[in-house]
Amino acid sequence: MAVVVVGAGIAGIACARVLHGAGVAVRVLDRARAVGGRMASKYLHGRPVDLGAAYFTVRDPEFAEVVGGWRTAGRARPWTDELAVLGGPGRRPAPGPMRWAAPAGLRSLVADLAEGLDVELDHPVAAVGPGPTVDGEPADAVVLAMPDPQALRLVAADSAAGRELVGRRWRPVVAVAAGWERRQWAPLPAGFVNDHPVLSLIADDGDRRGDGAPVLVAHTTARVARAYDAQPDRAVGPAVAAVREVLDIAGPPAWTHAHRWRLASPDADRDTLFHLGADGVGLAGDGWGSARIETAWRSGTALGRAVVARLRAG
Repeated sequence: MAVVVVGAGIAGIACARVLHGAGVAVRVLDRARAVGGRMASKYLHGRPVDLGAAYFTVRDPEFAEVVGGWRTAGRARPWTDELAVLGGPGRRPAPGPMRWAAPAGLRSLVADLAEGLDVELDHPVAAVGPGPTVDGEPADAVVLAMPDPQALRLVAADSAAGRELVGRRWRPVVAVAAGWERRQWAPLPAGFVNDHPVLSLIADDGDRRGDGAPVLVAHTTARVARAYDAQPDRAVGPAVAAVREVLDIAGPPAWTHAHRWRLASPDADRDTLFHLGADGVGLAGDGWGSARIETAWRSGTALGRAVVARLRAG
């Protein structure tokens, strides 16, 4: 038998990385065609565009070591420590921690962590049961590294894992990428759009990537995402119109692309980093702790260590 990790986002891959390093046989399964989860990057018009998380921050010393390796290899770069607050009475600075980005897209960082692991993509899972089992096959332990509503579809609601997941609400987002022939806006790394009916964030993907491409990515509000859930492409018009108004852009974009995230972020944080039940089913991800990339890595890493300790204890 082996440990099975369901979910190839950064939490699942971080968990599998710990298990693999401890000599534990581990398989990672994901229904998607690429690793990354909500650290998603898609090639649009010849370059990667981040359509999920906008950036990541670094506070944890262990995660800082991982990021240091990415930086040395040219995979990650410090981006900006000052975002903007957009809308209302002009643009205001919003100082904060250093935000990091990836020249090849955030997905590339998860792919780097996944090197050497047994990852099976295009592999949907239907049920995780007691034993534990994955679609009826036994395992020593099973890790569900995904948003709570997705994990709840795989386990019984009255199981130990199910009781941790019931009632957890998540917010949706539609990410709209738009490319222009040339830059038509004032320099901007990214900005929060407070109290706007359509937008919550705008990021300059050319600035973020470091190649200067005239590409913006806008995140809608949850209300707009719910309104266009069945047809996310219809959110492009309102989102682009709002971006042009907020940034005073005269001309329309040359191309657009929409990506729906029904489970973009949890409504509330948790006090704990992971769950590991007596039945051998564990839960991890950015729904544990606070909703950050760094926290998702910490969640998967901590759960991986807990699984290793339990297996060694007998």
